[in-house]
Amino acid sequence: MSNMNIQLFVTDLDGTLLPTGRDVPAKNIEAVKRAVAAGVTVTIATGRMYRAALPVAQALGVDVPIITYNGALIKSVSGEVYDENYVPADAVRDVVDFCHERNWHVQTYSDDELYFAEHDEKAKGYEAAQVLAGHTVGWDGLKQHTEHVAKLLVISDSAEETAERIELLQKAFGGRVQAVRSNPEYAEVVLPGVSKASGLKKLAAKLGISIENVMAIGDSNNDLPMLEAAGHSVAMGNALPEVKAACDYTVGTCEAHGFAEAIERFVLHDN
Repeated sequence: MSNMNIQLFVTDLDGTLLPTGRDVPAKNIEAVKRAVAAGVTVTIATGRMYRAALPVAQALGVDVPIITYNGALIKSVSGEVYDENYVPADAVRDVVDFCHERNWHVQTYSDDELYFAEHDEKAKGYEAAQVLAGHTVGWDGLKQHTEHVAKLLVISDSAEETAERIELLQKAFGGRVQAVRSNPEYAEVVLPGVSKASGLKKLAAKLGISIENVMAIGDSNNDLPMLEAAGHSVAMGNALPEVKAACDYTVGTCEAHGFAEAIERFVLHDN
């Protein structure tokens, strides 16, 4: 452990850095500040919109590139774009039509704004969870906003339904877009090859940091590619069993500030 030299530390948000919402525990902020003072780049990798992740990055007091939309957009806190992978306009329109025909809730993200056809329970729930407001534009309106679409999100009622929809989307659009599960009810539709792992690899390369000097921490299925790509990986105490099995180390739960523990143990080498 003493020979571990972590230069880039990448964290998931929900269930890792944050117990709920957008307030970062003071203990975690303190750990980040100590790591940064030691010359380490600490950043976020999230499925959230850039604008929804921004307040969290600002709370950490860092101006670094953050990985948002599950890897589709890497952009610094002050607004410098490092990497962008947008879904082509024709694919956006076709996925919207596909969802409309099946009466699925789909929402799109264009130029870091959120759009849905109807302001239904799923739309309201998402706005409340992310602490932001979207635009209700109708089904035709969804197809008007196709510029810089980082992702589309299909929200279903159960894990089973999500799995079925991902299979249908993959069958219909395989190669044009890819559908991935980010939580039991969410199917994210992004450009093929885009993930938190692709974001982490691109960011490390742009910063000139070897993957061996990267540590990632997370708790969920959509963190697995990133945890596997990083030179060193940490699972939260509240992580899924398969996530713990894939990681080098396990720390305390989110409520017990496992994030701060990881920085203290593996980045700062506190005893």
